Amino acid sequence: MKRIIALLTLLALLVPLFALQLPAPVSAQDAHSRNGPQSVLPLGFDQNPGSPFELLDDARRPATQNQVRIEQRVIVRVSPAPPRARTQMMADLPRRPLPRNFEEEEYGDCIEVAEIVGIQPTSDNRLLFFTSGNTVLAATLGESCVARAFYSGFYVERSEDGRLCVARDQLQSRAGASCQVAEFTRLVAVGQ
Repeated sequence: MKRIIALLTLLALLVPLFALQLPAPVSAQDAHSRNGPQSVLPLGFDQNPGSPFELLDDARRPATQNQVRIEQRVIVRVSPAPPRARTQMMADLPRRPLPRNFEEEEYGDCIEVAEIVGIQPTSDNRLLFFTSGNTVLAATLGESCVARAFYSGFYVERSEDGRLCVARDQLQSRAGASCQVAEFTRLVAVGQ
């Protein structure tokens, strides 16, 4: 019994395939109505579809390949130093009275972007860079720049060497300002 049901199911599936290939008788009235404005089938159906086997062959052919070009641009976001990071940096210092004075030493022209932990604008129109090496750098900005514009951090396009350099890289603030660093100095605590 199960074999008969399976055979009938297979036959029911094959009947529509053969029915598409057989020509249907057309009466004169149907031929007249097909030649009129109603002869166009809606929704883009073709009046003369190919055989089902042609459709299967078309589906089996490989798709046309096109070339895709991807350009990559990496932008690094540097955010202000969270209070937790600043207190952690202070917790790692030995327990002694904190110095009240700092001196500035010359520093190179570049800093590794990956080492920047956070920033903070200062009242004298500079940015303090806190690094993962527990050093604090002061970055003097260009003449027309305002450090307060960088209160919520900045974006910098990652260069090939992964460094932020003086007079080379643009700092883009989240508020829209764009500046270059004119000079880096390192802040060193001075004992009393």
